[in-house]
Amino acid sequence: MIGVLLLASCEPAANIQIQGSLQNSEAAFVYLQRFDDRSFRTIDSAKVENGRFGFEASLDLPEIYGLTTDTAKTSLLLFLEEGEIKVELNPEENYSKSVVSGSRLHAAYEAYLQNRPEDIGNYIRENPNSLVALYALYRHYAYRLTADEIQSNMALLNPDLLNTAYAATLKKLVATLESVQIGKMAPDFSAQSPDGRSISLSEKLNKSYILLDFWASWCGPCRRQKPFHKAAYERFHAEGFDIFSVSLDRDRAAWLSAIENDQLEWTHVSDLKHWNSAPAALYGVRAIPTNFLIDAEGRIVAHTLLGDDLLNKLEELYKQ
Repeated sequence: MIGVLLLASCEPAANIQIQGSLQNSEAAFVYLQRFDDRSFRTIDSAKVENGRFGFEASLDLPEIYGLTTDTAKTSLLLFLEEGEIKVELNPEENYSKSVVSGSRLHAAYEAYLQNRPEDIGNYIRENPNSLVALYALYRHYAYRLTADEIQSNMALLNPDLLNTAYAATLKKLVATLESVQIGKMAPDFSAQSPDGRSISLSEKLNKSYILLDFWASWCGPCRRQKPFHKAAYERFHAEGFDIFSVSLDRDRAAWLSAIENDQLEWTHVSDLKHWNSAPAALYGVRAIPTNFLIDAEGRIVAHTLLGDDLLNKLEELYKQ
């Protein structure tokens, strides 16, 4: 079966053909998806017949799409171009063994992945017209850059790329990051605790410091930070130090299990919306673990204290 669709958008539409073969899978359908800010949205499907599938579509370009055999799981990120593209789709190891040909833009993305630059600015200077450069800034670098650094790198891009959804997300992120810099007042919010109560950050502020901690049960690096959080909590809780953990889980049972198994005794909240978490968006969180240390007045005094840095910072503050 060949899927045919036309997407309404201000971006120019182009005709593409995807000819695919499915390997190491008995799936009956392959799904074509559009990548929308770290999430995939299914826009069409094709039946697999004799191990083959295909799509003919008029799609918005330049854009990033995805192919998957299971919409509840990961997808193959696909940089499409006008014309015919061939895909050997292999779901094993998160589609890492898949082969894409016919798209120079996708080939550029694969080359980028093979040799990720330390300085994204240099990569953008060499590829100012490439959607790959914008995507790399958006996906792999923005979460660890300041608002000024993001703006400086965006200024290196071809102005046409600044009309894309990824540029719009970065512009919004810049404004958010400027609002949660060290020295700014921490934005207040409310979310539900495991027992269903709505708890706000402001009601947890006291006469001491509080760590606003963004994490998730599925995030290995987050879980590895918890012993450091527990050590800080045990050392300084008697002096008023507290932790307010916001989970980016979507599975309630997994969230509660992690709290219990890791013996995390402080306040926990979540809206169970994964990367669509409202508190995470409020603080410009693009990667976890991320945290903000907030004083009794609600002012941000430190950002993303990992490992022993948290305990060391608290030692310094409580000596004052």
